[in-house]
Amino acid sequence: MVSDRYGSDVLSTDPHRSGAFAHRATTTDRAAEKGLVVEEVDTGWVGAVVRVEKSGGMHVVVLEDRRGRTRAFPLGAGFWVEGKPVRLVPPVPAPAAPRGPVTAGGRRLTASGSIAVEQQRARVARASRIYVEGRHDAELVEKVWGDDLRVEGVVVELLDGVDNLEAVLRDFQPGPRRRAGVLVDHLVRGSKESRIAAQVTSGPAGAHVLVLGHPYVDVWQAVRPDRVGLRAWPDVPRGTDIKVGTLAALGWPHADQADIARGWKRILGTVRSYKDLSPALLGRMEELIDFVTAVPE
Repeated sequence: MVSDRYGSDVLSTDPHRSGAFAHRATTTDRAAEKGLVVEEVDTGWVGAVVRVEKSGGMHVVVLEDRRGRTRAFPLGAGFWVEGKPVRLVPPVPAPAAPRGPVTAGGRRLTASGSIAVEQQRARVARASRIYVEGRHDAELVEKVWGDDLRVEGVVVELLDGVDNLEAVLRDFQPGPRRRAGVLVDHLVRGSKESRIAAQVTSGPAGAHVLVLGHPYVDVWQAVRPDRVGLRAWPDVPRGTDIKVGTLAALGWPHADQADIARGWKRILGTVRSYKDLSPALLGRMEELIDFVTAVPE
């Protein structure tokens, strides 16, 4: 007979509690909350939790490393947090957000300031789309305009950088009933973003594409600076990552991607409604929503 040194069920034993690991720290459960930095033991992959989702009938955690690359791993044992073994478990759902302010007539307002449509399920998604540059842009849009977009059936998708805009639109194929609204950062005269926008809107499908943007280098600066105790956002020198420079000016940790994720989470947490955002972003988003919802169905 050949000895089975691993046993018949590889998942039945916690590797941190047997053999050479018997005297090490006990594995503890840890909620896979967004921004938590973990290391996957087998591969050595280190990243911040982006989300937990279902894939192939099982829960997986998606980790983003400092270069912005993502990778999914099954939830469970086999992770380290701050040098200690943990078993990642799904996070506890956040409590329902408090109801927004109400009008004089008793109607609730959404975070964008529009009158909320009560007890209505999100409609089937329109063919038209709104594209934003990255995840932070999408999270800010969701926090302020999410209720409105669900009622209108508008899906927000990521470009992962404005350099991908032309390729994304080629795949999307805008048309009279299939419009694309695009929100980009740093849309100012002479910028790379303005040149890409001009190329797209002057193309054959340009009549069905609207590219708008704010003047800020990063969407972080579209949040009113007083929300984080500043009179103005810092002037980060060229050559320094805008997020790293901003966190440094705030006196917040900024050494790696995990610090950036936590910093954005703090900034986003200060946004309660449209009143906490710059008018330079508010007007552009409202115009994009009008553009993609004006298509007859």
